[in-house]
Amino acid sequence: MNGLLAYSLAGHDKGEVYLIIEETKDFVYVVDGAVRTLGRPKKKNKKHMQIIKKENQRIDISSVTNEEIRHIIKLYLKGIKEVK
Repeated sequence: MNGLLAYSLAGHDKGEVYLIIEETKDFVYVVDGAVRTLGRPKKKNKKHMQIIKKENQRIDISSVTNEEIRHIIKLYLKGIKEVK
């Protein structure tokens, strides 16, 4: 799951888009590049996240920066708004 975008399904951040940077058995660690940066990822239960499935959407998280994460999420959200 590392490197995929996902929606938060529960919690005060419901509906927000995040990038998954780490996965454990029951949890994922997510960032948005603004509030939740690479230095301060958010721990979320896997049950509370919905993976966004798009072809070739996996992002190389080994060299990504917070600015690039914000840009990727912004482009994704812009694409969603254009479709509606």
